[in-house]
Amino acid sequence: METLKCIETRRSIRKFKSDKIDHTTMEAIVKAASFAPSWKNTQVTRYVVIEDEAVKAKIADEGVLGFEYNSGTIKRAAALVVVTMVHGRSGFERDGSYTTSKEDRWETFDAGIATQTFCLAAHEMGVGSVIMGIFDENKVAELIGLDESQKVAALVAVGYPDEEPAAPKRKDTADLLKFI
Repeated sequence: METLKCIETRRSIRKFKSDKIDHTTMEAIVKAASFAPSWKNTQVTRYVVIEDEAVKAKIADEGVLGFEYNSGTIKRAAALVVVTMVHGRSGFERDGSYTTSKEDRWETFDAGIATQTFCLAAHEMGVGSVIMGIFDENKVAELIGLDESQKVAALVAVGYPDEEPAAPKRKDTADLLKFI
């Protein structure tokens, strides 16, 4: 698939077929996502793939701040990818000081770029995804036993699509672009 077609045709998928995603496919998606740029090439993004139905259900029931829409999506997904970031590297100088006024927020920026790259690679390989932002990061970290050096950045439900949503209305380029 060509890059622009991949970008233009990727949709947030919330309804999935029951088929599991084989590990080779998931490894290929993460390998592609590993090429996402990051602050000074720190490569802070990590991926925890939850396939265990009981763990997914626990996250769906206890880790989404009561947002039922995310609960159902997680339970229907073949897997839940917990995107994490190694804390304290991105945005810092070697002496531990911040490089810019964005301070440690660069780690979230890096994780966001990597997450979108992950979703585009998944789409290329026929795997649907939806990035979910409503969750309790501390509860999710606890439920998956996340190392204290990492923070939860996003939840991504993945699976083979069982829907083909239409493209949502996009803003006009003139509203998004300014030349100086």
